[in-house]
Amino acid sequence: MDCKAFLLMHFHKQLVTISMMLERVIRFLADNIGNPLSTKKISDTMTSNGRSINVRTVESYISAFMDSYIVYQAKRYDVKGKQYLKTIEKYYMVDIGLRNAMLGSSANADVGHILENVIYLELLRRGYEVYIGKVDSVEVDFVAKGTKGLKYIQVSASVRDANTLERELRPLQKISDHYPKCIMTLDVDPEADYEGIRKINALDFLMHRVEF
Repeated sequence: MDCKAFLLMHFHKQLVTISMMLERVIRFLADNIGNPLSTKKISDTMTSNGRSINVRTVESYISAFMDSYIVYQAKRYDVKGKQYLKTIEKYYMVDIGLRNAMLGSSANADVGHILENVIYLELLRRGYEVYIGKVDSVEVDFVAKGTKGLKYIQVSASVRDANTLERELRPLQKISDHYPKCIMTLDVDPEADYEGIRKINALDFLMHRVEF
């Protein structure tokens, strides 16, 4: 084998390897929408599953996905400290259909996180800056920053279970300011109010049948 042929073969193998790792990273992100992630956690998880990849490579791949508008990164915001945090982000897919195509039959297993992804995209479409809220040791799904201030949003497929409702209310109850707060759910129930925290149907919000 001459030098040119060897280099071409080596280059082709490198391209195949890069392509495979790109696919594995994007599939990992797609399978973990709405979950807190760091690039180190992604690297460690993939490496432990036999797919060795370093943190810097993960960072460069995610940056490329974001630049291509395939995924969005939501950073964290300390609600009480009123400052932006630099660690542990969440990622959302630009297209749930693309996610379904990548993940196949397992794509629809987590309705809650799919709904969260849809609400995130809608908030962006309406012109909000969207962050993940941190209040003490608990998390607010979305802090939406607009021209009129902030809005705090929890997203859950259902809150008909009393324990689930309590869990979703808790982060919002810890916020002492007077900006609007709500829980968005797929429950087809009348709108409810829990001491100023609204519970609304997510589809009504998406279809502009209710305002928040």
